[in-house]
Amino acid sequence: MKSRLFSRGLAGLFTVVALLLSGCGYNDFQRLDEQTKSAWSEVLNQYQRRADLVPNIVATVKGEANFEQETLTKVVEARARATSMQVTPETLNNPEAFAKFQAAQGELSSALSRLLVVTENYPNLKANQGFQDLRVQLEGTENRITVARNRYIQAVQAYNVLARSFPNNLTAMVFGYTVKPTFSVQNEAQISTPPTVDFNKK
Repeated sequence: MKSRLFSRGLAGLFTVVALLLSGCGYNDFQRLDEQTKSAWSEVLNQYQRRADLVPNIVATVKGEANFEQETLTKVVEARARATSMQVTPETLNNPEAFAKFQAAQGELSSALSRLLVVTENYPNLKANQGFQDLRVQLEGTENRITVARNRYIQAVQAYNVLARSFPNNLTAMVFGYTVKPTFSVQNEAQISTPPTVDFNKK
């Protein structure tokens, strides 16, 4: 009899706890946290796609006689810095690590933009179908990065609103759900616009 009463009491306690947790946003934190992780994974996938294109672009451009070595070197170095940074799930909760990673990606974007601008001075590259194909792939990837990043920003915004809202902020404090960093305005200005180069200019 006592065992049955204890089991009922325990079940009732779990029910109350479950209701309290669902009422204070615990389940919403779980859902939105997973959404931000999923959105961030897609951002990383697109960054990796871009990084994978760089060696082919550099190899193609190297074939052009007298091409500006400094421009190529900056692209190679920027890619090395961007791909050498270790990104873990904790990066999403570390504003400093997040900012460093985004700065490295922004540097690579700038170096690639400069490379594409410089190639306008080389008619052979303009006529090179392989280079043209790589350029199209790069521009497409930059667009995918923009889309993936915007989805991440939206996911983080929903999560952060929940984390800052009462009474959910109390749940956040109890379970350690901190506000997540997102792209700053400076980073957005630097890396949100894909390189645009008109190779038909004469």
